Amino acid sequence: MQDKRLFYINGQWTPPSKTQDFDVIDPSNEEVCAVISLGSEKDTDLAVRAAKNAFQTWRHTSINERIELVRSVLRIYETRLKDMGEAIATEMGAPIDFATEDHAPACISHTENFIHNLKNFTFEHSLDSEHPHDHIIYEPIGVAALITPWNWPINQVSLKVFPALLTGCTCVLKPSEIAPLSAMLLADMIHEAGFPPGVFNLVNGDGLGVGRQLSSHPDVDVVSFTGSTRAGKDITKTAADTVKRVCLELGGKGANLIFHDADKDAVTRGVTHCFENTGQSCNSPSRMLVEKSRYEQACQEAKACAEQISVNTAHKNGPHIGPAVSKVQYDKIQNLIQKGNDEGATLLVGGTGRQEGLNRGYFVRPTIFANVTPQMTIAKEEIFGPVLAIIPFNSEEEAFSIANDTAYGLTNYIQTSSRERAERFARASRTGMVAINGLSRAPGIPFGGFKQSGNGREGGSWGLLEFLEIKSVSGWGYNCS
Repeated sequence: MQDKRLFYINGQWTPPSKTQDFDVIDPSNEEVCAVISLGSEKDTDLAVRAAKNAFQTWRHTSINERIELVRSVLRIYETRLKDMGEAIATEMGAPIDFATEDHAPACISHTENFIHNLKNFTFEHSLDSEHPHDHIIYEPIGVAALITPWNWPINQVSLKVFPALLTGCTCVLKPSEIAPLSAMLLADMIHEAGFPPGVFNLVNGDGLGVGRQLSSHPDVDVVSFTGSTRAGKDITKTAADTVKRVCLELGGKGANLIFHDADKDAVTRGVTHCFENTGQSCNSPSRMLVEKSRYEQACQEAKACAEQISVNTAHKNGPHIGPAVSKVQYDKIQNLIQKGNDEGATLLVGGTGRQEGLNRGYFVRPTIFANVTPQMTIAKEEIFGPVLAIIPFNSEEEAFSIANDTAYGLTNYIQTSSRERAERFARASRTGMVAINGLSRAPGIPFGGFKQSGNGREGGSWGLLEFLEIKSVSGWGYNCS
């Protein structure tokens, strides 16, 4: 068991001001894998004060200085990629191959893209050619509170920490208390790279403690949060009294529209994507909408695909999916699967109970429901587990309507050979992102949603903008004599 009780404040690992131990559970075996401390208000204040003091100097460092320090972190990171994969597998249950080959490298690709965009970013320019004395300046916003989730831990940490640091902000990171090990490993790398004290700080804690303390803190200038919509609402309310900027990347209930002219792999591709990361992704295509003429065939294909998906411990090699992250999450998924049964959906595969042959660990059976109606709970609520709801539709208009009939607005998907239909849907979809025919997203494309999926954008130049303020200056360069 790892002892991870220290916080990283003002350039050194610091003991908590008071004892509040918290067990980190390995979801593959339900055993304690580490002990951390939950921070108090004194710990939060120390970290914010360190960040505020460091900002006075860090904001004036050159872009090249910041880039070189971040590149130093990446060089260290590349030598410890295996360690990062093992930390992620242990803390949140991503199978070791998936953790090492998909989760861990995301930090490198995101950060390299931020560096590329930073080099091409114009921090100062005139308003336009007709107004040369009106000047626009982009400046770092100040102290950034970064609150990250457990489902893609280092992915989300890197999407917040590095754009903040590269733009000249200082930060206090609060990773999920459920999955803090990868963030603490990154803190070690940042320390080794030689960042000035106070520029980066880490305080562990829960949402009601350190999370609220950061959101309400008068010396925090921006909160960037990824997590549940419920928590995002609480952060917004808590931050309101200090009128700070709040950037939110929240939940989703993605619709995947499969028309009669979709390619032959559309259904299996959709099932595989839904179950990736054990379904614990906010952009999961968890509602599969299928045109009536193809519906029965799609149900058969989906069932066959799910039956081929294996479930096993995160500590074994292979292409299987791992456990849900915690008992709380496991119980929530089980309750929603039972809700699907109770409300009359047709269970095609899976169901309640632990995956066969796995008596310890939070292992959920890959589950698919057919004959789901848009009014059912499993079609409305974000399950955040390997559960797919298949809904029939008769017309394009009906499909578009069902897809948009949700409080969320993160990602929708469409599978069709009609370019015109795909583009109609892309414009009609009330989501921040639309994916057509399974094509993957390019590096640096903005990630974020509409409605209750949030209000910010991460990645590329958009991720940099979240940490910048805009200053306008009139009379720039004007000769008064």
